[in-house]
Amino acid sequence: MSATMSIESICHDHTNLSEEEINKIIEVSQTIQMTADLSKANIFIDCLMKDGKQAVVVAEASPTTAKPIYENPVIGMKAYESFEPAVLYCLKSGKAMTSNRAITQERKQVEQSVVPIRADEGHVIGALVMEKDISDKLKERAELKALSRTAESLSDLLMDVSDTHPVIPDLIEEAFFFVEETGNLLYSNSSAINLVHGLTGKGCRSGENLVELLPFLEEIIQHPDDLFVTEKEIFNKNFKVKKILLPQNEKYNGMFIVLRDLTDLRDKEKELIMKSVAIQEIHHRVKNNLQTVASLLRLQMRRGIPEESKVYFLESLNRILSIASVYEVILSNSSIDEVDIYELTVKIGNMLVYVEPQAEARVNIAFEGDKLTIESKRAVSVALIINELIQNCMNHAFKGKSSGNIRVTFRQDGDWIKIKVKDDGIGYVASTKPSLGLEIVNMMVEHDLDGEFDLRKVEQGTEADITFPLEGRI
Repeated sequence: MSATMSIESICHDHTNLSEEEINKIIEVSQTIQMTADLSKANIFIDCLMKDGKQAVVVAEASPTTAKPIYENPVIGMKAYESFEPAVLYCLKSGKAMTSNRAITQERKQVEQSVVPIRADEGHVIGALVMEKDISDKLKERAELKALSRTAESLSDLLMDVSDTHPVIPDLIEEAFFFVEETGNLLYSNSSAINLVHGLTGKGCRSGENLVELLPFLEEIIQHPDDLFVTEKEIFNKNFKVKKILLPQNEKYNGMFIVLRDLTDLRDKEKELIMKSVAIQEIHHRVKNNLQTVASLLRLQMRRGIPEESKVYFLESLNRILSIASVYEVILSNSSIDEVDIYELTVKIGNMLVYVEPQAEARVNIAFEGDKLTIESKRAVSVALIINELIQNCMNHAFKGKSSGNIRVTFRQDGDWIKIKVKDDGIGYVASTKPSLGLEIVNMMVEHDLDGEFDLRKVEQGTEADITFPLEGRI
């Protein structure tokens, strides 16, 4: 339906306007888009409804040069007198209303200007409405008003304290000055006096010009913002400087200057950064050294070793590469000492199954569960445990089978981490003498992780369960 047809149908349904008056409304509506773009405001045409108590929106135009007020079209919606009194007043009295407050159909506060639309005979047939969103302006005004009241209350609280009973200023660790806009000192707390003396060797008395004592404060005092915060380095010390300008009134006319010494904090931050870099470098070197050892083992295997020793070389190689994977995960993330054991296990599992497959069967491995992080010390133990369990599956689970599957799952259960390694192989058969791999798993789960290990044959294959606390021993 066209805009013209829309205006015509709404006017027929909801107003008492004649055909000639409706045509006049349509004529005016053809110019409102240009008006909206020029004024960067929403423009509407409202007409009085048949009951004479409310108005209806018959046409609208949203600016293409600014953000519109309304998210949805409002043509055909009612304008109530309680929300938009200026519109109803204009329609009934024929008088223009400018810069009035109103509430839109979407409950936004707007500045509204309304002028009457008259028929050729001179009587009012509609209202041309211009609306601009003032929600942000009202919010800023309220915030400034609240800040002003707070500043006045704060100044009363601070400045009315007697010299013999200082309640607030001397309890503040920061250096606290109250100065005139010229920089003349009206008040300083004990921390401020000590600071000035420490930086300049001079005293700090009321009536002196603070800028002459501390020249770096000149640009702070002269800064145009009522509230200004910056950081300064003076005499090899770091300070956070705040300026709070008080509202102009008969009682007080000045500003607060607050200095906080950040030197120790910044020094500690630098130390932490240097330690972080050093730790990252250590991780990098450990990883490189482990990979070098692995390369030497590979080289030895290529040069020839007894066939019966090959399996032991390969197991040792995988253990070294599993530990190296811990440091690879650390270096690949932003954390200094936290390791995602899900990512770690994926790396180890894929290495054992796809990079250096040892089983005669074609084996697939899958991973599922939560991403869980632990510190690198315990991650090394987890890496070796996962290596031994997957290696055990590869060596024993699929003998005589053409294919097999391994599934590793993770989950956090309260304060515990639970890892399960399950295969669909021939099933675990307990022997009188456990393998070296299972002895390693038992020892590390019990002594390094304070956890429990269980290995058992299930209906289809073997299942290994490792349970250990989320937080390690201190």
